Order: sequence, then C-alpha cells, then structure tokens
Amino acid sequence: MTGNRPQRPQPPSRPNRPSGGSSSPELPPKPYEFVSFPQEKPNLQRPVGHHKYLSDRLHGTLYLTLKVQTSLHVSTGISVMGSDIGNNRIPLIKTMVQGVDQKLSIQGSSLKGCIRSVYEAITNSTLGVITNKKEYKEKYHSERLPSTQTRNELCPASRVFGASGNNWGWQGLLDFNDAKCENIGFTTGFMPALYPPRPDERKAYFLRGKVAGRKFYYHTIRAIDKGQNFGIPVQQAGREYTFKTQLTYKNLLPEELGTLLIILGQDSKHPIALKVGGGKPIGMGTMTVNIDKIKQPQSLQERYSKYDVTQDEDLVGEKLQQFIQNNIQAAHTRLIQKHQLEELTAVLRYPSDREPPSGMY
Repeated sequence: MTGNRPQRPQPPSRPNRPSGGSSSPELPPKPYEFVSFPQEKPNLQRPVGHHKYLSDRLHGTLYLTLKVQTSLHVSTGISVMGSDIGNNRIPLIKTMVQGVDQKLSIQGSSLKGCIRSVYEAITNSTLGVITNKKEYKEKYHSERLPSTQTRNELCPASRVFGASGNNWGWQGLLDFNDAKCENIGFTTGFMPALYPPRPDERKAYFLRGKVAGRKFYYHTIRAIDKGQNFGIPVQQAGREYTFKTQLTYKNLLPEELGTLLIILGQDSKHPIALKVGGGKPIGMGTMTVNIDKIKQPQSLQERYSKYDVTQDEDLVGEKLQQFIQNNIQAAHTRLIQKHQLEELTAVLRYPSDREPPSGMY
C-alpha cells in the first residue's frame, strides 16, 4: 500500500461531565426520546405452541419492499481492504453482507430486533434485552425484566417473537428472511465516531430513580457524513435503494398481526418508519415499508390431507388493504397501548422535517 496513511478519525470533543448525574446546559439536545412504560403490569400468558396450525388463527406470508430513506449500514463487524470489495480509494472499510452477485443484504435478525423493539414499546410487554451492568440493571422495574423462570408466563412480544430462560426456549411465531437489495453495488459513507450511551449524564434516562422507558431515535431528513478525512468508511446502501424480503407468520391472533402491520407503517393515523442498523444517532437507517401482497393458504386441512397441492390465496389491491385495516382495527381494540403508540409515533413519524444533530453524537 502506497501513499500517505489516512489519519484515524477522532471523536468530537466532549464537554465537561456534570457532577451528580444532573443535566447541563453544555450538553446539546439529543436525537432520541423515551417511550414510557404502561402503568399496568405486563399481561403474561402461555404461548400458543407449534404443534399444529390453529383454525381460529392467522397464517401466511408478507411480501415486503423496504426502501432506504437515509443511508443504511448494517455492520458485519468486519473491516476489509477497500480494493477487496471494489473501492480502490479506501484503504479499509467496514462491511455489510454482500453476495457474489454484488447485492447487499440485511440480516433477518436485524429486522427482527428492530421490529420487536417497537412491538414491545406499544404493547404491555417486558423488555427483551437489558444491560448486564449491575448498577443499571437494578434501576429497571422488576415487572419489566425479561422472563427467565417459566415458559408459561410470556408477555405479548415474547409470545410472538420468542423468548428464552433457564433450560427452556420459545421460538416465536414469526420467521424473518434476509432482505436482499435490488440494486447492484453499494455506496461508501463516512460515519463520525459515536459514543456509547451515558445515562449518568442525563436526567431523561431515569424517572424517580427508575429507567424512564424505551429509547428510540428520531428520523431526520438526511444522515451526517463526515467525509473521508474525518469519518469512518462504511459500506452502505444509499438513499432510494430497495430491498425485498418475506416474513412468514403462523398462529397469530388478528390483533397480533395488526400490531405488526402498524409497525410496518400501514396505519395512516400513525405513519411510522423503521430505524435499521448502525448510525441511528446521526440520522442513518430510516426505511419505509410497502406490503406488495400477502399470501394465505386457502385450506390447511386440504393441504395436509390430500395429494393435490392447493393454491394459496394472494391478497393484493383493495382486498389486501381491507385485510390490513381490519387487523389494524383489532390491534387498536384489543392489544395496542394507545398512550405509548402516540409517544412512539411522535419519535418515528415519517416523513420528517427534522435535521440531524450537530456536535455530540
């Protein structure tokens, strides 16, 4: 390798730490907000099981198109030489998953985590993941801690997405596939250095000594790019890139499917978009979702009792929209926490006219 060695990007200078965990006028506004916990304890129930397809529940596959609205980077955790992935201008670059066809992918696990976090927030659910630091762990309300003792007492999110505990596990009712980009190649971005969360420096993290809620980052009109001399090179999907994926569900109640559809941005009264991957504090990772169709089995009994394969029913057009709205209404009636949904919509509403933050990240 020849030429001048690039300087390592330096994180922005930090203001003085306030003493005693108090807020400080030196600290700029943060690009996030907290969605509060419901007042009632989570509704814990036994999961429905995988032993059979239940006739009074919903089964099918969502065919989704995800559109990048601000640059997207879902890291593999690996940096490679830029020349190894077709960019000879960059010595080292943090990578995304990219196939032999030169198309980027978003891991299904990344989509699942993103969607689950919202599902937890707008239903009366426990937390799926918490910090391992003892000093913070003790600040969570006990009823919000993940259930690890029994497989028969799961919150709404755990019954749908899965859970694990001491010598047991529940797989959940959703299967997430990787999302594959329709565009060939990638763009290169330059992320600023990002600091880890610093709860002790901001009062907003705690309310009467306990964790205030679940944290979500605002959508912005663009993402910050620090340029090659000051940023960290990342392989990314640029604005307007589109990804295709499928999400299979089984044994869902109408309100459970409806809640999922709200999270995917299908409720006109709560127009939210997903926040996926890294760089959320600087505006990265905004994706909107379109449901192209829903494929439903017409008769599961016939499918498994006859040699002739029955055709699935494709919901498209007006029939698709009616199905979506019926299940969304069931979610509002029987599962959604109205106050928490309003709080979350205020953060994840899209389109947004919000500028990305400057200075501290």
